[in-house]
Amino acid sequence: MHDRWIDHAIWWHAYPLGFVGAEREALPPGSPLAHRLGRFEPWLDHLLELGCSGLALGPVFASESHGYDTVDPFRIDPRLGDDADFDALVAAARSRGIRLLLDGVFNHVGRGFARFRAAEEGDAEARRWFRWEGDRPATFEGHDKLVALNHDEPAVQEYVADVLRHWLDRGADGWRLDAAYQVPTAFWRAVLPGVRKEFPEAWFVGEVIHGDYAAVVEESGMDSVTQYELWKAIWSALNDRNLWELAHALDRHSAMVESFAPLTFVGNHDVTRLASRLDRADHIGHAVAVLMTVGGVPSVYAGDEQAFTGVKEDREFGDDAVRPPFPDTPAGLAPFGAPVQELHQRLIGMRRRHPWLVRARTTVEHLTNTTMALRSAGPGGEALLTLLSVDDEPRRFPVELAGETLEDAQGGTSGDPLLLPPHSWRVLGPRSA
Repeated sequence: MHDRWIDHAIWWHAYPLGFVGAEREALPPGSPLAHRLGRFEPWLDHLLELGCSGLALGPVFASESHGYDTVDPFRIDPRLGDDADFDALVAAARSRGIRLLLDGVFNHVGRGFARFRAAEEGDAEARRWFRWEGDRPATFEGHDKLVALNHDEPAVQEYVADVLRHWLDRGADGWRLDAAYQVPTAFWRAVLPGVRKEFPEAWFVGEVIHGDYAAVVEESGMDSVTQYELWKAIWSALNDRNLWELAHALDRHSAMVESFAPLTFVGNHDVTRLASRLDRADHIGHAVAVLMTVGGVPSVYAGDEQAFTGVKEDREFGDDAVRPPFPDTPAGLAPFGAPVQELHQRLIGMRRRHPWLVRARTTVEHLTNTTMALRSAGPGGEALLTLLSVDDEPRRFPVELAGETLEDAQGGTSGDPLLLPPHSWRVLGPRSA
């Protein structure tokens, strides 16, 4: 299989409007630009020191509020800056070898989108760009301000392809396709081939929450989708001390990896922070150990490496707690986040030493409610063994798992690598010659 850059990618994912402390609503017409995209540049070295190799940005295009109500996908949001600010960020990332992933909203647009305004004024051609329910436009999941595009309209397909090409040409390496689960797979199948012809190395990952992930990838022509099943199973299994749930999810996950590398994560801009979701702080390492030792393309949500807390609430502005402003530079981070950051550095470093993990198949070698042994194997016979315990007592794993050497661990390491202290984890690699 052709070795692509994405096979070595580990994303640091940030939500720009929150990160820079931007206003909640679009700036009034005529307001001066707020040149804030440059606020990311001091964080690029932090990304690299963490061990990540790519910056995955949330929406950066002109919108009415939170970025997912786009009004002009060809223009940088004035709350973030302009094309020159974007070009400067691309140059800063390129100079460090950092890849860039953009977030595109192509299921719906904000009501201020020019074609929608024209449609409301009676432009018959513009009306074809949108889905209608009688005289009212269809909306995204009942959100009145988010107007659904008509994905059967050739002009919409051409427009989206033009947006994708425009920013790939300006230096992006790929796209996260927002709300891809709402868009017919035939739309992506119509749009992506022409874009790939010009940008064969570009990577496209769709936001998909439920369903047959492998079928969506196959039918759409996307490279990957978001692995929400695994995200839910990791925190839920740890909280409930029911590692059988994680085992079931990993069985499904390994089947997916046969056909594509899912985007894996334990936190993002749409969900409660990992440190708030887990009942026990000492299970953060368990979650990150699983993330970094199973197949897929891992993503770390900015701040999770510092054990940021934040609970997503189902209300207007209910995402604010998980999308906070960041200090001007990493020097402004609180010191108490350092241990969790060091944990991330160790596990991401291990991941980078074993790049074959992107396509690893993971099997469950030992399982009880509170203990688990996972073997992740690569196509060339490489393997890592991840031991997890959420038990209140020390637990020893079966002797047949022996013959491995320590890669990384939480807590003290005894002379017996198969003996785990309470609520700890350990990663074992092949015994050295």
